[in-house]
Amino acid sequence: MFDKFKSVSALAGLMANQDKLKDSARKIREQMECTQFEGVGGQGAARAFVTGSMRVLRVELSPALLSGMNADPRTRDLAAGLIADAVNDAIGQAQARLKETFNAHAKELGLPEGLPDLGSLLS
Repeated sequence: MFDKFKSVSALAGLMANQDKLKDSARKIREQMECTQFEGVGGQGAARAFVTGSMRVLRVELSPALLSGMNADPRTRDLAAGLIADAVNDAIGQAQARLKETFNAHAKELGLPEGLPDLGSLLS
């Protein structure tokens, strides 16, 4: 029952701070677009770089992994998995930072903790 009151209170807070919330969301978007995250797969054999808006900037592969890809089909499969691991690692870091940044901005606006997921406001 109290959870419902918390949700209603949070919604009322959002409505009262709608302009500030939109401005804060714009600032978060701009900040995240300028921030890069590096993900690693295979202890550095594959590295992926993404922005805070989850856009992949580039992928780097170690020379050893690249040379192995030419020689062995299994190494190509391994490389594909390592690339996916690196990209997922970088995206996970970006998502965690986005959540931290959003929570900090929400706190500055005086919004209660435990707000529902509002990620759609940022896209």
